[in-house]
Amino acid sequence: MDQFLLIALNGLTLGAVYFLVASGLTLIFGLMRVITMAHGTSYLLGGYLGYVVARETGNWFLGALGGAVAVGILGLLIHQVLIRRFQDDDMRVALITLGVSLIGTDLMLATFGGTATQVPLPAELQIGLELPGMGQYPLIRLLILGLSIAVGVGLWLFVNRTRFGSIVRAGVDDSQMTSATGINVRVVFALIFVLGSALAGFAGVVGGTLFPLLPGQDGTYLLFSLVVVIVGGMGSIPGAAIGAALVGLISQFSLVFAPTYSLVLTFALMVVVLAFRPQGILGRRTAAA
Repeated sequence: MDQFLLIALNGLTLGAVYFLVASGLTLIFGLMRVITMAHGTSYLLGGYLGYVVARETGNWFLGALGGAVAVGILGLLIHQVLIRRFQDDDMRVALITLGVSLIGTDLMLATFGGTATQVPLPAELQIGLELPGMGQYPLIRLLILGLSIAVGVGLWLFVNRTRFGSIVRAGVDDSQMTSATGINVRVVFALIFVLGSALAGFAGVVGGTLFPLLPGQDGTYLLFSLVVVIVGGMGSIPGAAIGAALVGLISQFSLVFAPTYSLVLTFALMVVVLAFRPQGILGRRTAAA
């Protein structure tokens, strides 16, 4: 039982990291329908920048803030300079952001090298917490789990309970009608792209605190983020949370009991969900679905 609980909690905390990454992709891809292939690069860049700031200042929170803000500003530049004119052309946007991803990956490899890098953790958080039936468990993992829940609740309230969120949803459903009311839809979409990018950068710092940052992780986290968004349902924050939890749990349990098939079982989840519920667990059914 102790092992089962430990694996389950590890799966949930891993899912929390996946959710933080996928929450930004949920806004950009799931809500705005902009296919960005550079989201994993935003994650890795945020982690590296957060590492540099935290190392130089000795403050993890400044590192998290610096990674999020810097990647958010970069996301704004990418959107305004490269994507804005072609936002409705899915293939062109995908190819542009793929190019950005490849360039960014090579630049990070040249700058930070190919060795593992980990964001320094404050000494006061390098402790364990006594949990019933499990013994000591790292406090930082529990804090990240709570942080992801707070981010998820905040995003849901933002999208579903604010005027700006209503404008975003209206702009996605009918941008021409929304523009006719005097709202600059392109500015709204740019702000959402900034927020989604900043979330990816923040997730990079959080993930880089738990796991070493390595070249190539950008593709891995992009892939898992896509799985989370597709499984949970396009544009659904609660769906992304459920998808991330499922991916994290399946990944951890399969690593322990069926390590050879770990990756297969993780992607089998997406296949099964799409087979029986093409719009995702909490996605909205469309006319085509």
